[in-house]
Amino acid sequence: MSTARRGAAVAVLLLAGAVAAPVALAQAPAVLAPPENNVLLEGEQRFRPQWSARGQVAAQEPLASAAGAAILRQGGNAVDGAVATAFALAVTLPQAGNLGGGGFLLLWLPGPSPARGRGCLDGAPGVNPAAVPELAIGGGTAVAVNFRETAPAAATATLFLGPDGQVDRERATRSLLSTAVPGSVAGLALAQRCYGRLPLQVVMAPAIRLAAQGFPVSRELSDSLAAAAPRLQADPASRRLFLPPPPPGTRLRQGELAATLRRIAAEGEQGFYVGPVADALVAAMERGGGLITHGDLRAYRARLVRPLRREFRGHPVLTMPPPGGGLTLLQLLGILEPFDLAATGLNSAASLHPMAEAMNLAYRDRNALLGDPEQVPVPVERLLSPAHLDAMRRRIDRQRHTPAPALEAAAGREGLNTTHLSVADRQGGLVALTTTLNFPYGNGISVPGMGFLLNNEMDDFTARAGSANAFGLRQGAANAIAPGRRPLSSMAPTLVFRPDGRPWIATGSPGGSRIITTVLQVLLNRMVHGLNLASAAAAPRIHSQLWPDRIDLEQGVSPDTRRLLEAMGHSVRQAPAMGAANSVEVLDGGGSLGTVDPRRAEGPAVAE
Repeated sequence: MSTARRGAAVAVLLLAGAVAAPVALAQAPAVLAPPENNVLLEGEQRFRPQWSARGQVAAQEPLASAAGAAILRQGGNAVDGAVATAFALAVTLPQAGNLGGGGFLLLWLPGPSPARGRGCLDGAPGVNPAAVPELAIGGGTAVAVNFRETAPAAATATLFLGPDGQVDRERATRSLLSTAVPGSVAGLALAQRCYGRLPLQVVMAPAIRLAAQGFPVSRELSDSLAAAAPRLQADPASRRLFLPPPPPGTRLRQGELAATLRRIAAEGEQGFYVGPVADALVAAMERGGGLITHGDLRAYRARLVRPLRREFRGHPVLTMPPPGGGLTLLQLLGILEPFDLAATGLNSAASLHPMAEAMNLAYRDRNALLGDPEQVPVPVERLLSPAHLDAMRRRIDRQRHTPAPALEAAAGREGLNTTHLSVADRQGGLVALTTTLNFPYGNGISVPGMGFLLNNEMDDFTARAGSANAFGLRQGAANAIAPGRRPLSSMAPTLVFRPDGRPWIATGSPGGSRIITTVLQVLLNRMVHGLNLASAAAAPRIHSQLWPDRIDLEQGVSPDTRRLLEAMGHSVRQAPAMGAANSVEVLDGGGSLGTVDPRRAEGPAVAE
């Protein structure tokens, strides 16, 4: 499309309140510079985020984004918009959006907590403040929702080991044994009940319509289903739902899924964890050798938890505590804070070298020490202490790469096919929400008659200490399989505030172990290098995770930079696109900006 035609299309879509493509420099409103380190002027930047006066949703799939924006237009807050979008993604993005998976949500709303009068908080407010998971900041309330899946009660540490003591990858990723107890429905219902403004039936109505009336299949979805066909073909229910892959433009109707969504809308999480949906899920487990029982489903609880907080150059940063990936993100920000990355330059070898070394050090801690804090001790305070961060920083040789064996560590990995959405409402409320099935389409197995796929998140546990999982990373004993335990994750929905506490940015990403480093680079690009939100997301990224001992580079990092990194001792690999950092930003004086990462999607939806 020519520049002129693209500009016209964007104008029409904005007036309609629908989904817009990323906009070029001359066709977007002015963007606020960050409060410091504005290295690049606005006129020097290639991309512009989209502006809205009444809030917007940045998600991977445009119909789901539009569903969330419609809820904002009906008076919903950021939580309502996020929950509407997440349920819609379960319809329009079956490879990652889900009812049968799990994830994490981080929110900030202005004013006093709406949850205090709804019986939602852990502990008794005013009696034991340490037990209250909310965090007061900037005249508002922040809280995180942990709806990560849990291991069934019958799961054991040796679940995926064969007679030879090696990991059986087929059982760990393709069988019903790989399915952990789903958390998405419980987490979304909890967030909406405690912090939303509209009834659940209203919030879920767009998703129900999309499932019942259908939607035109995009080329991306058609191609994705074709690629997954060999796995989906093996399960009769999935084969009936998705195969043969519908051609682009075909209307995909999902009546079974619509009925499941209606039940959840009417009954809340009880409509999923007990009754016909639960019966069908458990019956599938019994037929196929899975472990999940009615007792596992009834016992599942999403958790309200206190966000982790650390300042970066005067800006409070809130993110997801373990088993989420936020602790590792805060470690990376802490290690890198004293480095003058602005002076050495965006994506120069002098900037990328310390970033990669810091990534390796942080992943060393992640995979050796982190797990589910409800079951294993996680030394959060020590790992974020100035003394520990200083010690890690001293391990960085400014001129040479330190090989992975010299760091005496192992590493771990969270699944690949995930999706992230960010929402800003007209009052400045923010939500960052990341959810996953692990692999694309999970283990490829659907619940008969209910219209949704199951996760294979059990593979995110340590099947055998030191053994690489399906994605090549090595995990430690703190993340071993145990009944009721939540597997370690890289998902890191994150909120950033201005130095005075006012809300600023919501971001996050899919991408497995690359989630943490993707979010890191979006924040550094915005806060250190002075890129606007769209340019910060679009810039080429790197990733290093200790094992395998190499740097992955996206297209766009120069050959000269690659040669300099290799001269420092790094092994460098050209990698496919990494992550999809869908982000929003609250402006001073009202309004918001949003961007959908151009690696995966078309643009945010506004609530005009």
